[in-house]
Amino acid sequence: MPRDTGAPELNANVGLRLRQLRLDRGYSQAEFARRLGISPAYLNLIEKGRRTVQLPLLWKALDLLAVEPEPFISSLGEQPVEASLAQLLDEPLLRSLNLDKEDLASLGAEPRAATTITTLFNLYKNTRHQLDNVLRTVSRREAGRKAQLSMGGEGELSPSTLQLDYSPLDEVTDFLQTHANFFPALEEASESMRRDFALARRVLSDQLIRVLEERLGVDVVIEEGRLRGSVVRRYDPAAGSLEISPELPEARRKFDLAHVVGLRLLDELGLYESIAGSYEAKHPETPKLLRIHLANYFAGAMLMPYDDVFREAQRTRYDVERLAALFEMSFEAAAHRITNLSDPKRRGVPMHFLRVDLGGNISKRYSATGLQFPSALGSCSKWAVHTAFLTPSVISKQFSVLPDGRAYFCFAKVVTSAVGGSLVKGTVYSIGLGTHAEDSKNFAYADDHPRWAPERAEKIGVPVGITCRFCERTDCNQRAAPSYKFAFSADEHVKKDNFFSPILESDLVRRKRGETG
Repeated sequence: MPRDTGAPELNANVGLRLRQLRLDRGYSQAEFARRLGISPAYLNLIEKGRRTVQLPLLWKALDLLAVEPEPFISSLGEQPVEASLAQLLDEPLLRSLNLDKEDLASLGAEPRAATTITTLFNLYKNTRHQLDNVLRTVSRREAGRKAQLSMGGEGELSPSTLQLDYSPLDEVTDFLQTHANFFPALEEASESMRRDFALARRVLSDQLIRVLEERLGVDVVIEEGRLRGSVVRRYDPAAGSLEISPELPEARRKFDLAHVVGLRLLDELGLYESIAGSYEAKHPETPKLLRIHLANYFAGAMLMPYDDVFREAQRTRYDVERLAALFEMSFEAAAHRITNLSDPKRRGVPMHFLRVDLGGNISKRYSATGLQFPSALGSCSKWAVHTAFLTPSVISKQFSVLPDGRAYFCFAKVVTSAVGGSLVKGTVYSIGLGTHAEDSKNFAYADDHPRWAPERAEKIGVPVGITCRFCERTDCNQRAAPSYKFAFSADEHVKKDNFFSPILESDLVRRKRGETG
């Protein structure tokens, strides 16, 4: 997932110039936004000067437009002081000061003062970015210390834990992002195996056992009492033996069998070496996690072949439940698979994926839409993946709008696996998927929602953030903590509908004037 660099933002007339160049090159706004990895709505705000563009995004845009940075910057010319001040009003901190046009006019009369204010505020923002990263680091450090203590340690952190801002799971997630979650070598290997064994669309576990035993020389044992505790699969590559729990349902059993086929081929065909052999991992655990993920990817490809899934996804308009039924797979596995549709010749709709438990913990995540997921901190409770727990028997669907104007169509379903008739002893997850709001027309789940249009965002969209601690919203009724982006100031005379919502200057105006009502 792309990381925030904290680069300084450039002035607003950059957007106008980018728009002129985009039109000169013949790009539509939707196509250019897709190539940049942002939503058309967000690009529209940039081009209108209502959002500033950060350096990494600007360099990417100039590269697409085949324009050198130096001539571009020199073509911008001087920006009026008033505009440089006006663009700061989009910032949450300055919004709380309730500056109006008259205030701007008085500041604009002193150009040097206005320039100083703008410079200091940009310096503050860069420092704020750094502080955000420090706070995340402290949060992870505390979590690591508690985990160490819970295992009987003395609170000392392991070398991997000391790399606080970048865990092995983060490293794997970024590896997937770099490859667009698409691995042609695994797709080809799975197709070859399917051809060799004449596998139909719906693969059975018995067929996979035959692949393991006849093709790969692995002895498969499925017997009661072989595995203890919560172990459901044990593979010994040296002995060529695999034990599978007989209690696994068919969908999970065949996925585990296909996973072991993938593990075997990663070494036998040199697939791991060709895909990740040159990757320099920062954590010793990362290569193992990569092997697990790549074997899982192979399993998904073998059980749900790319061409077939792509055709059916287009035909059913990404109806995940129907796709799961067509291939006799679980909802989660089908949801995973449609995030792999990144072949440039047959590209699916860009999507993000996450799995969340009842406590709000994100245990799986991937984003091809640019949506960032929080790490170590709780995510926004207004996301569809959380509200799905309120209606577990149906798909939860919504348009979600972030403070910066980006909008997504999101949907989620709760999946359960009881143990002894008890969900408390079993597992309960919400599987969430999302895409850019303008792509919602491609999804069957959006048919009962109004057609998306940016000008109707306030009416049909649900205001969301990423996580309370870094959210810019000043009037969220579901806040669980104050935002680091505002000074937390309690006031005994003014109450909002949520205690943690920041009290702004405008909230105090009536009281200061001595008005009642």
